[in-house]
Amino acid sequence: MPTTVMEMIGSYETKNNQRQVLSIALSNYTYHYHAAQGMTYIKSLTFDLQTGKVYKSKDLFMPGSSYVGRLSTLIRSQIKQRDIQPLNGFTRIRPNQDFYIADKVLVIYFQFYEITPYVFRFPMFPISVYDLQDIIDENSPLGRMAVNH
Repeated sequence: MPTTVMEMIGSYETKNNQRQVLSIALSNYTYHYHAAQGMTYIKSLTFDLQTGKVYKSKDLFMPGSSYVGRLSTLIRSQIKQRDIQPLNGFTRIRPNQDFYIADKVLVIYFQFYEITPYVFRFPMFPISVYDLQDIIDENSPLGRMAVNH
C-alpha cells in the first residue's frame, strides 16, 4: 500500500568537470508519513562531453579485464584499514556498481544498508587511477583522467 510522501528534497553535486569528463551525483531525500526516518539515495552519472556517452563502470575498463575483482580487493583492504563493519561481510562489488569520478580518483560507493549499517551512511571508497592503470580503457573518461598533462 503506498504511503504519503511528506517531504522530498533533490540536489546534485558536480564531482568532476574537466578534460571533457562530467561526473555528477544526484541526491534524493524522501520522508514518508509515519516513517521512523527519511531515506536518501544517490545516483551518479558520468559523461564523455566529446561524445555525449553516459558511462557504466564496466565501460571504464578494458574488455575482459577483471575490474570487479580488482576493485573488490581494493575495497576490502579499505574496509579493514578504516575499520568499517559490513552487515554480512563484504565479498565483491556488482559489475554495475555505483561510482563517480573526482579528478584522478574513481569513487565506488554503496547505498544506505547495502553493505553497512545506517551509521556508516554512504560508504565511499576512493581509488586512485594509478592503482588501476593497467586495466583502464585509455579511451574512457577514467583513462583521460589518468593522463598527466
